[in-house]
Amino acid sequence: MEENILTWCLLIVASFLGGGLNAIAGGGSFFTFPALVFAGIPVVAANATGTLALLPGYIASTLGYREELKAPDTLPMVALISVSLFGGALGAVVLLTTPDAVFRAVVPWLLLVATVVFAGGPWLLRVFQRNGDGSEANGLSQGSALAAVSVYGGYFNGGLGIVLLAALGLLGHRNLNQMQALKNLVSSVLTAIAVAVYAFGGAIVWLEALVMMVAATIGGYVMARLARRLSATIVRMVVIVTGTVMTILFFRG
Repeated sequence: MEENILTWCLLIVASFLGGGLNAIAGGGSFFTFPALVFAGIPVVAANATGTLALLPGYIASTLGYREELKAPDTLPMVALISVSLFGGALGAVVLLTTPDAVFRAVVPWLLLVATVVFAGGPWLLRVFQRNGDGSEANGLSQGSALAAVSVYGGYFNGGLGIVLLAALGLLGHRNLNQMQALKNLVSSVLTAIAVAVYAFGGAIVWLEALVMMVAATIGGYVMARLARRLSATIVRMVVIVTGTVMTILFFRG
């Protein structure tokens, strides 16, 4: 009984922190996914359940940036949404067809890549914004890049936000607010379709998911209100340290 209570406390705290971090810096999956695994949920189901838990935060963030939301010059909004849907669905299907043992072997590498990309995110964005002018980014290249990132997001949600920002920067986008708006929209769309595929495939543990959704939503609201009082550097360091620790733990099995 005591172990069960501690498990629920772990899931609630992890989802609260995950929702809060996604609201101000990203990296929420570094908390929710390991917590579900440590609670005894199989890794594929843990990934699917944690993704659902963080979905409301993506949608809320999209609404928060609605004034800045505009399609890229070379990619109509319909095409952007269609690519996000296709990529997210494809990534989710690949996840559902991946055996737990294989996914568990892949997870440490995914966490490592996500942590490294997150840690280098500010530098990458500065480089892309300084050097990119979008002249080489046609509709095909933008669609291909977004499709690749969407497949990644549908398969493994960790570090999705910064990967999307890096992709948008690589394609020549320089207005950070517009990049954030597009990032949130793509994240919402691909995560929603991925969750639908997960649900259809029976990969979601619903009780845990619903409780974590509530905690993540509260965490997102609270942290968004407190964000201006927090040091962005400290928040990022918390995410990076957490990602590093989780990567080491998963490599050790």
